Amino acid sequence: MLFFISWGRFLTVILLSTAIYYTILLFLFYRNKFFEWIRKKPTLLLLGTAAVITAHAQDGNQGISQANTMIRSYFDTGTQLMLGIGAVLALVGAVHTFKLWNGGHQQEAYKAAAGWFGSCVFLVVVATVIKSFFGL
Repeated sequence: MLFFISWGRFLTVILLSTAIYYTILLFLFYRNKFFEWIRKKPTLLLLGTAAVITAHAQDGNQGISQANTMIRSYFDTGTQLMLGIGAVLALVGAVHTFKLWNGGHQQEAYKAAAGWFGSCVFLVVVATVIKSFFGL
């Protein structure tokens, strides 16, 4: 199941990226004044940095286990996507092989058919091996 992005989240990302862009521009234009201000008030900078560091401290184990759960939940969808792309490429390969065969190039058609069939088998085998190897 694919998730969609809501308009609210889309607008939030656009506004944040715009704010970051203009912050970088302001920093590039006024960097000399910025460094001069930092030299005059280093304690304010240290207090601000300490507040940010303590505010964003999180449990690392919880983050890793959450990432593991999310990746495992996306695996089946990714496998279906990979098999769908493989099916489309198999159709393209079949058309290419058909054109070669009808063009009188039978040896090249055999090579193309073997290559496309091998790549499709490879996609199925890779999905199965990864699933069984990692216990998904």
